[in-house]
Amino acid sequence: MREVCTDFEAELKQFNGEDDHVHLLVHYPPKVQLSKLVNSLKGVSARLLRKEYDAHVRRYLWGGHFWSGSYFAGSCGGAPLTVVRQYIENQKRPVG
Repeated sequence: MREVCTDFEAELKQFNGEDDHVHLLVHYPPKVQLSKLVNSLKGVSARLLRKEYDAHVRRYLWGGHFWSGSYFAGSCGGAPLTVVRQYIENQKRPVG
């Protein structure tokens, strides 16, 4: 995930999640198209997880896809970074 962010001149600040979704805190420059960054994060992570854990992952796929076609992105421009990090840290780690 960090390598993908680096390719986009972005920085992965925090990563955590639950059984059916993940939370990422990413700082990225305004020139980056968020949809392209998310698409790359989903694509690379799906390939890596399938390569390493294919038999396990296969049970949880949505119509053959690791990730859903949608995503939620929110801005935390006014919130203190420590509050956002704490929220993400308090989520469960993804299975795997």
